Amino acid sequence: MFQNKRIAQFLTVALLLVSSFLGQSQNNKSKPNIIYILADDLGYGDLSCYGQVNFQTPNIDKLADNGMKFTQHYSGSTVCAPSRSSLMTGQHTGHTPIRGNKELKNREGQTPMPASSYTIAEMLKEAGYTTGAFGKWGLGFIGSEGDAINQGFDEFYGYNCQRMAHRYYPPYLWKNDEKVILEGNDWTNTITYAPDKIQDATLEFIEDNKDEPFFAYVPIVLPHAELISPQDSILKKYQGKFKEVPYTQPYASDYGPDIQKNKYCTQKEPKAVFASMIDRTDVYVGQIMDKVKELGIEDNTIIIFTSDNGPHAAGGANPEYFNSAGGLKGMKRDLYEGGVRAPFIVSWPTKVKAGTVSNHVSAFWDMMPTFAEIVGVEKPSTTDGISLLPSLLQKPDQKQHEYLYWEFNHKGGKQAVRKGDWKGVVYNVLKNKKAKIELYNLAEDPSESNNIADKHPEILAEIAQIMKTAHVESELFPFKLKQK
Repeated sequence: MFQNKRIAQFLTVALLLVSSFLGQSQNNKSKPNIIYILADDLGYGDLSCYGQVNFQTPNIDKLADNGMKFTQHYSGSTVCAPSRSSLMTGQHTGHTPIRGNKELKNREGQTPMPASSYTIAEMLKEAGYTTGAFGKWGLGFIGSEGDAINQGFDEFYGYNCQRMAHRYYPPYLWKNDEKVILEGNDWTNTITYAPDKIQDATLEFIEDNKDEPFFAYVPIVLPHAELISPQDSILKKYQGKFKEVPYTQPYASDYGPDIQKNKYCTQKEPKAVFASMIDRTDVYVGQIMDKVKELGIEDNTIIIFTSDNGPHAAGGANPEYFNSAGGLKGMKRDLYEGGVRAPFIVSWPTKVKAGTVSNHVSAFWDMMPTFAEIVGVEKPSTTDGISLLPSLLQKPDQKQHEYLYWEFNHKGGKQAVRKGDWKGVVYNVLKNKKAKIELYNLAEDPSESNNIADKHPEILAEIAQIMKTAHVESELFPFKLKQK
């Protein structure tokens, strides 16, 4: 009798454990997969669904047709590292730990995010997600507290250092904390195109984790300089299509025994190569879309596409020719609209209505609270973001930002604030205590052509106050304003 009772108790406990496991497994499977694709230096106007006419991006256009296209979304910053820091921490550049592209001497990597940072990857991992990052990291050298695998990612493959990512045929990439040698590459020979290897790793991660919820962060290196593409069918589509101005020495340095890695390669056809690099980005997006469909997880997978900042003019790139900023003022390193407004597309077949357009004003720091609401966890108290899930679901209760704020401590210091339709921008603020804030009404003047600061002193005063209060001083990236 006693033995039978013990057996019954054991079976009861076992059934409860199995039930709990199955319930947890079922709960995890109901959570959507999240694929966040981040292009590098791709402008607001560099996609055909945002007005590009010199080349087409059919896969990204299809992504927009399948979901929602945003017209007023903003990157975290106007250059790489702080934009990524803003995304990962859900904080604008007055609060996020990394606020500039601060290079480290004699080390492969950038200033690391502190261990105290709480990232989207950590949040999603705690919610039961497998997390992977594939592309360019730039937030902490290998082994540092800012290394991707120390910031919530189960797997990393790609360029740890954004300086290394200026070259597309490096001798190696990183898989977690181990070097992966790229066949044939030795700073002289250009055999293995690194972005293709990163894409292979991305697709493999998606396939390996198809049965449980995953977060794939895909910071594609394209179309950042250098301008170079494999001699394949993608490039051949554009060769001879444009009137070219070659990019040559002394500003450039080619692969070979005398390579200067801090420069970009020469390029006879920079326009053709630039177009091919965005075309290749579009091909990668199409491959990701095809993969989730092939695996039968399309309906439960969110795919997001955006860019880390405005278009670049490096390595022979010509953003003016391609209208890469989409008619907006400025480009990379500017805080005018062309430097920070980004394309933003969200596809989620069972939730987001196909072919919709949103004018909701949003930014990178909104991703953390958005993902928190989607997966059913509390958003971190440290975030500056607002969930944009109501906009995605076309619900009426979408909260609005009181303001968006950016700061950039290079080239004399720059600040910008968007408050409603008003945009305030000030340059050289760290050197000139008399630097004046420019004021624009974006509803009437999206190209920021007409500075109307003298006509609206009350709005100007509000924006000036935000510029003071939104900034919290950083030891790593000091931004000490001149007293006015």
